Amino acid sequence: MDKFKTARQSRISITELMLPSHSNFGGKVHGGHILNLMDQIAFACASKHSRKYCVTASVNKVDFLNPIEVGELITLKASVNYTGRTSMVIGVRVESENVTTGKKKHCNSSYFTMVAKDADGRSTPVPGLIIEDEQGVRRFCRSIQRKKQAMSRSSQFESSQFKMNDHLKDLDNENVKINLDPA
Repeated sequence: MDKFKTARQSRISITELMLPSHSNFGGKVHGGHILNLMDQIAFACASKHSRKYCVTASVNKVDFLNPIEVGELITLKASVNYTGRTSMVIGVRVESENVTTGKKKHCNSSYFTMVAKDADGRSTPVPGLIIEDEQGVRRFCRSIQRKKQAMSRSSQFESSQFKMNDHLKDLDNENVKINLDPA
């Protein structure tokens, strides 16, 4: 196994035509279909980098920026942004293209944390990442920051540590009515 690999060595891109079977009642492509494609390309990129079977551990925020129409081509691009000991963060970008006008739209981007597995299903080490440019450094550092934020989020609201009175003021301008049982 290579000790280190470049993101370029594992980068993947796929393009697919969006068909009526991919659409909802409004004629737009289902977000779930796009998420499925994103997960597939993240798996392929992570597996190519690690040369191992990989599983999805988490997906960081997916915002659907623009709708995808039936008849458009979508291109998904995946690249390794970060490597840990057994995990990788794969950046996935989705763009659509109107085939008659050539107009392209950025539809969404997301970050998939993938974990490499050995033949027995145990997490296994992955090659590190060789960073070749400033963009690579930015992506790697941003992944570290996301990892820290996720750890903070997961512990802050654990039921054993949650203090309701510390958070009630956060609800002041929200569309919510608090009606707690006094018992």
